Amino acid sequence: MSIELISSEVAFEGKVFDVRVDQVRLADGHETRIDLVIHPGAVTLIPRDEDGTIWFVRQYRHATGGYLLELPAGTLEQGEDPASTASRESREEIGMSPGRLEDLGGFFLAPGYSNEYMYVFLATDLEPDALALDPDEIIEIEKLTVQEVVAQIRNGGFQDAKTLAALQLAETARGILSQS
Repeated sequence: MSIELISSEVAFEGKVFDVRVDQVRLADGHETRIDLVIHPGAVTLIPRDEDGTIWFVRQYRHATGGYLLELPAGTLEQGEDPASTASRESREEIGMSPGRLEDLGGFFLAPGYSNEYMYVFLATDLEPDALALDPDEIIEIEKLTVQEVVAQIRNGGFQDAKTLAALQLAETARGILSQS
């Protein structure tokens, strides 16, 4: 199944992402326009205390019209290694530096219209080491026990796809939600 790129044009250059318009010829010969969000990639991390408590942020998300309870996350900077991004975001968003980062995998967030890839890390051995928040971030830190996390999942308390997917990866890889 081959797809032929006929033309490609950047229609918008933004602070975090660009929008590209591609004209393609599909395998059956049909031509179509595809609008793509071009993103440098991002990380999300599951910061976990020695007692199993998981750190979250309640963050204002303008697109939703309110606040969402999420795992800390952030965008890769040009040439930045995902683990470095995870460490930086942990320090910025929850004021803690992870002594250990374990790569749990990753996923595309919305492959129907974006190339954004999300790397997921389990962050442990947390030590206080705060960095300043980005100027456009409004964040409150919340720490939840495993039981509270499971209750949030069951009750629809997490509306953020990356948080749900990252928790599933962590459960599959390390069973972090099965531990009491």
